[in-house]
Amino acid sequence: MKALILLAKAAIGFVWFVLLVNIFHPFPGVAAMALYIMTAFLFMMHGLQMLIFIGAFGDKIKMSRWEKWSILIFGIFALLDIRRKHMM
Repeated sequence: MKALILLAKAAIGFVWFVLLVNIFHPFPGVAAMALYIMTAFLFMMHGLQMLIFIGAFGDKIKMSRWEKWSILIFGIFALLDIRRKHMM
């Protein structure tokens, strides 16, 4: 399970890399506009996940700053990793 979470985090990291490259060096044509929309959507969804999770479990689970911010970057895969660490 740990290897799959790591693989999924690497995939999401690659997605963020492509989205950030598009911001600083836009891709040609309509691809840039589509990637801008995807960037905003991904940022909003992961931000919402982070706010909901911290609001619901922030006082029950002791999390480091990195774990909180990793939810914004990796989304559900960070949540699965946090659950795995705190359930053991």
